[in-house]
Amino acid sequence: MFKKISPPVLLLLPAIIVLVAVVLFPLLLSFYSSFTPFRLTRPATLFTFIGLRNYIRILTDPVFLAAFVRTVVLLTIALNLEMLLGLGLALLVNKATHGKRILRTLMMFPMMFSPVLVGFQFKFMFNDNVGIINNALQSLGITNDAIPWLIDGNLALFSIIVAEVWSSTSVFAILILAGLFAMPQEPVEAAKVDGCTGWQTFRYVTWPFLMPFAFIAMTIRSLDVARAYDIVKIMTDGGPARRTELIWTLVGRTAYADAQMGLANAMAYVSIILSIAFTVYFFRKLALARTQIGAEW
Repeated sequence: MFKKISPPVLLLLPAIIVLVAVVLFPLLLSFYSSFTPFRLTRPATLFTFIGLRNYIRILTDPVFLAAFVRTVVLLTIALNLEMLLGLGLALLVNKATHGKRILRTLMMFPMMFSPVLVGFQFKFMFNDNVGIINNALQSLGITNDAIPWLIDGNLALFSIIVAEVWSSTSVFAILILAGLFAMPQEPVEAAKVDGCTGWQTFRYVTWPFLMPFAFIAMTIRSLDVARAYDIVKIMTDGGPARRTELIWTLVGRTAYADAQMGLANAMAYVSIILSIAFTVYFFRKLALARTQIGAEW
């Protein structure tokens, strides 16, 4: 039988078998189980087909809808803040006359930490009793009482956003800085000769060239934020009173704490659809920005 298979396919066969066993089969099984009432405590329920009942249930569940909206809000705020801060960092590093290599290395420093470590780090920093944030604010006389960063619902979500932005702003900074290094200087010099101000040069010359790099970073980060789990799990575990519950923390709670694996898989596939929607949106923006650069440059 193996003699009939061409050598390239035969060489790739072990990798194909591993991919099917590790990726494709679990993916198909999870997709199928999202149409069943599968519970970990009742394995026989995997073979009961109930159609779209799980999807209808989650789309009418206020807890899931709140987690879905909260995930979109987190994604929108985090991406925009990371882009603005990353753009500012890239421009500052690009303007530096000495030590650019050291600055680029320092800029990549937050990326070296795992999300779990970042979660523990910021959980300690925002602790209302021993956290350095409250200690610093009280030492400066800004506040007399400890601020319950991780206990108050709105402040807890803000704390998570701060942790996400700190850990991933460097993705935008590095990609935008790469765009600044690749950017030809002739259009910038021509704009200065024509009497354009620094803001006009940035708005109409520099930023259009950097937009594709920013959209690439947004595509990468949208996939990360849409499946945010580690930092939220460590810092708040979805609390207080589920005020920081995101889709994937709700998926984990439903799947393992409540043992409702079929329902959890349905939630996961809705989250995947959200990720695909944002990815398609940013890819379209990326293609449009590239077309604009090709036309103008």
